[in-house]
Amino acid sequence: MSSNSIQTDLSGKVAVVTGGSGVIGGAFCRALAESGAKVAVLGRKAENGAPVVKAIEAAGGEAQSFACNVLDRASIEAAREAVLAGFGRVDILVNCAGGVVSPATIPQDQLADLEPGMASFFTVEPEQIHKELDLNLYGTILPTQVFGPALVEAKGCVVNISSMGAYGPLTRIPGYSGAKAAISNFTEWAANYFARSGVRVNAIAPGFFQTTQNHALQFDAEGSPTPRTAKILAGTPMGRFGQVEELTGALLFLVNEQAASFVTGCILPVDGGFHCYLGV
Repeated sequence: MSSNSIQTDLSGKVAVVTGGSGVIGGAFCRALAESGAKVAVLGRKAENGAPVVKAIEAAGGEAQSFACNVLDRASIEAAREAVLAGFGRVDILVNCAGGVVSPATIPQDQLADLEPGMASFFTVEPEQIHKELDLNLYGTILPTQVFGPALVEAKGCVVNISSMGAYGPLTRIPGYSGAKAAISNFTEWAANYFARSGVRVNAIAPGFFQTTQNHALQFDAEGSPTPRTAKILAGTPMGRFGQVEELTGALLFLVNEQAASFVTGCILPVDGGFHCYLGV
């Protein structure tokens, strides 16, 4: 096959997606299935992934949903055994579980903006920041540990989810930004660790997308854009939010053994240029 006709054909491969019942995770599951992979949709409860499985099956694909708490090694191990029993192998692991923990969010961009009675960095409960770090960082490391041996056997690949917060800290979400920076670092570490074992490890760093999870930060109760949204769009050279489907091309490139066979340790931004624009 010539380089001009590279396509992502995942026929015969099995993809595991943590956080597969979410908006981005669900889009990833559908894209992988459309490319021929059998997809294991992992979520806190198996029933959470049922709509994703139904959509995949309606389109002619094959998927199953499995319960998995990415912070509980025993739960991940049980999910791995169920996936192997159902599909027989694991070729792709997408660590998509994660996100912002609302109680760990700081209400103002700068301390100088603090108003009487407002919560601040000083009043956020440390355990909430800890929870945010755990969900994102350990929720990526633990599944990689547990599914790693199966990936080595299959000469597979891992795709993690980083963030613009990994390039520089985003205001209001220090725990999230710190965790995503650590995910980028872990991705590079793991890429080196697995390199001669035949497993590639990369990450996608999304810019700003409209999802249910971050809607309250981007729009007020009346649906009008918040001042934060104005800052985001001003800092994005393409001048708009991304659409979730615009992340799937990066995913399909990174899992494509023909197109990305020599790509590992890459943090691929999909951000409309946000990471490379300083505002002037």
